[in-house]
Amino acid sequence: MQRLRTTVARLRPITATQTAKSQSQARPTAVGGALRTFEPMRSYTASVSAEPFLNGTSSNYVEEMYYAWLENPRSVHKGFMVWMSLTWTRCSGSPPAPSSGAARAFEEFLQRKWSSEKRFGLEGCESLIPALKTIIDKSSMNGVESIIMGMPHRGRLNVLANVIRKELDQIFCQFDSKLEAADEGSGDVKYHLGMWHRRINRVTDRNITLSLMANPSHLEAVDPVVQGKTKAEQFYCGDTEGKRVMSILIHGDAAFAGQGVVYETFHLSDLPSYTTHGTVHVVVNNQIGFTTDPRVARSSSYPTDVAKVVNAPIFHVNADDPEAVMYVCNVAAEWRATFHKDVVVDLVCYRRNGHNEMDEPMFTQPLMYKQIKKQKGVLQKYSEKLLAEGAVSRQDYEEEIAKYDKICEEAHARSKDKKILHIKHWLDSPWPGFFNVDGQPKTMTSLSTGLPEEELVHIGYIASSVPVEDFTIHRGLSRILKGRAVMVGQRVCDWALGEYMAFGSLLKEGTHIRLSGQDVERGTFSHRHHVLHDQKIDRRICIPMNHVSPNQAPYTVCNSSLSEYGVLGFELGFAMASPNALVLWEAQFGDFHNTAQCIIDQFICPGQAKWVRQNGIVLLLPHGMEGMGPEHSSARPERFLQMCNEDPDTYPVSEFAVRQLYDCNWIIVNCSTPANYFHVLRRQILQPFRKPLIVFTPKSLLRHPEAKSSFDDMLPGTHFQRLIPDSGPVCEKPEGVKRIVFCTGKVYYELTRERNNRGNDDTVAITRIEQLSPFPFDQVKVETDRYPNADLVWCQEEHKNQGYYDYVKPRLRTTVDRTRPVWYAGRGPAAAPATGNKAAHLVELQRFLDTAFNLDAFTEQS
Repeated sequence: MQRLRTTVARLRPITATQTAKSQSQARPTAVGGALRTFEPMRSYTASVSAEPFLNGTSSNYVEEMYYAWLENPRSVHKGFMVWMSLTWTRCSGSPPAPSSGAARAFEEFLQRKWSSEKRFGLEGCESLIPALKTIIDKSSMNGVESIIMGMPHRGRLNVLANVIRKELDQIFCQFDSKLEAADEGSGDVKYHLGMWHRRINRVTDRNITLSLMANPSHLEAVDPVVQGKTKAEQFYCGDTEGKRVMSILIHGDAAFAGQGVVYETFHLSDLPSYTTHGTVHVVVNNQIGFTTDPRVARSSSYPTDVAKVVNAPIFHVNADDPEAVMYVCNVAAEWRATFHKDVVVDLVCYRRNGHNEMDEPMFTQPLMYKQIKKQKGVLQKYSEKLLAEGAVSRQDYEEEIAKYDKICEEAHARSKDKKILHIKHWLDSPWPGFFNVDGQPKTMTSLSTGLPEEELVHIGYIASSVPVEDFTIHRGLSRILKGRAVMVGQRVCDWALGEYMAFGSLLKEGTHIRLSGQDVERGTFSHRHHVLHDQKIDRRICIPMNHVSPNQAPYTVCNSSLSEYGVLGFELGFAMASPNALVLWEAQFGDFHNTAQCIIDQFICPGQAKWVRQNGIVLLLPHGMEGMGPEHSSARPERFLQMCNEDPDTYPVSEFAVRQLYDCNWIIVNCSTPANYFHVLRRQILQPFRKPLIVFTPKSLLRHPEAKSSFDDMLPGTHFQRLIPDSGPVCEKPEGVKRIVFCTGKVYYELTRERNNRGNDDTVAITRIEQLSPFPFDQVKVETDRYPNADLVWCQEEHKNQGYYDYVKPRLRTTVDRTRPVWYAGRGPAAAPATGNKAAHLVELQRFLDTAFNLDAFTEQS
């Protein structure tokens, strides 16, 4: 509370009564042609800290500063300069800003031109525009250089036009349904689009970068994304206190109270690896959610009560009083600048139209909307007040309105000359220098992802050591590190060491890596151990990965809160800020991604198609049927594969290794070797564009004696293998092979063990498809052509209606031009991902292995 009093006191407007108290001996100075006086020296009978601001003798000091400000505004402390500018505006009766009249004129223009179009206008809360401008201006005065913003669709076009300063003709073009998009992708509706713009702030005369993030209709989904991007920008510019980069989030009242991701985002606000050092939240409190009244929309008294979880101050203000709105927003911005904590401004307003301009609100809120129809708009109210006070003349007022209307008309005329739409003009996260000037990759060549042996050895020994003196580690961990050293000496690596090789080499090459998620520092399965803990000194840690090279990039590994939706959104936003970082989110178990499905469905999968925005985030999803029950078994690969944009019935004619990757919406892999995992992580950075990477990671393979890779598979000239062919006895007489079993991931090791036990080494080939999307049509064709007499079987450990079968089957059929059937070996259809009975699990396993190697299993069906 003391913090709040201090901040409010800093911005409390001076009153005539308080000014009158400070008459005293003075020396003259000329101001505006008249003589003014001010106190030559300060004289206090009590300490400044002991008396309230503007009380007693401190008013002498205020008067002194006031007259100094009149002579030269820059001669006083910037805090007093800002405060006095606001006070002068209020006392002179001048409008606080022309933006309210932003805002209103813009909405009226859109309504006149496109009355039957949805635009989710701001009518009823036009004060949002001066509110945002005030926060931005105040923050700029306090040294902020970049502001990342997120908001729902209501009022977005107005914010783009009057806050971000998007060209009006480009906004108006979005209403022309006849224009075709010039960019690749599907695009999005106008009230979901974002924008990035760098401009001069007119109040501070300083450069400021404003970014409004693109957002789907899923309200509040963008909140953690904004925070992640803000954190990234702070990280890259060395802003450890949030003084240069900040975020503003605009909310609706119903969503702010009802959407759980709001709480998840607040919950991140003070965590060391997630804090953005304070966010200004502005709630557009329409007092309705679509057609739902507050009394059935929330249990709390106010929609903003969720902010109490972080003790954020909450200011409720009448949105029909622009001066009060500006005052409160100044307080909020000052709070954030002073204490670097979250603060909430609740704009208590109304929604003049229905949920959209075509909606009829009288169906469900008849009395409320009868009252709203009688309500004067904020511009009319405020202009009448100023006209009555004589602060402005009617001529001046009408000229200002006409001036803005003329600007809109001229922009509308220019928009008619447009022939095509450019989605890239709405990009909210540009990457200068990464692409060519036309937005295309600078090259389409595939680089080797291998490393010299001496570098593998060096990184391996870093992974096996404690590079800090007098650091006591756990005895069990000592055995793990010694085991790593033994593997390095044997020129092999397991899964954890392969990951270490990939991370360490990228860090050495200057790529920042951020690994986040639940328990990622140790690893859910106790395999990673990237953070070592001193067993004798509390909170003393060591991160060997930050000791790979003197000039390496920093490595950030951080256990997250127990959140998926919020944390994945945060990491997605972090990955948006720069293409030169490897950002990974690991689920504790693969099926935990389903509570973050909104981020996956709305941002990661279609983000480039909707918003021309590439992103290289990596999802690590532990997956595998281990007999441990239905939970934590399946990462639901079928869901990711279903959302791939590749045509299963068309054999691609493009170059496969790189072009296929560029054309897909995301990359999906299930690696069976540590070397391939190593390569796919390095390829994620070395390829000349960015795509989301989904990795189904193993559990039992982490310690499987056969799941190790030789350094030979990681040397210069080696690459990620999209498909790993059988290299055993079947290669000697391919015409004698009766069956090709295609598979992916862990089941390969169960198949090879069963084949060895049955003695089918020369009659059954086992081929691993490591990259599922984009599908390796070319390499699959090589395998099917190699074994012309073999039938084709897809084998998986997942149930038939899950896993990969429905995705792989049509693609295999396309590869062989539908000349051979594709048979299935695996578990039957089921509702649950796995059985809860260990014995039943083993029976199911043996059953589908029998099917895979019984050469007569499909005779009757054929």
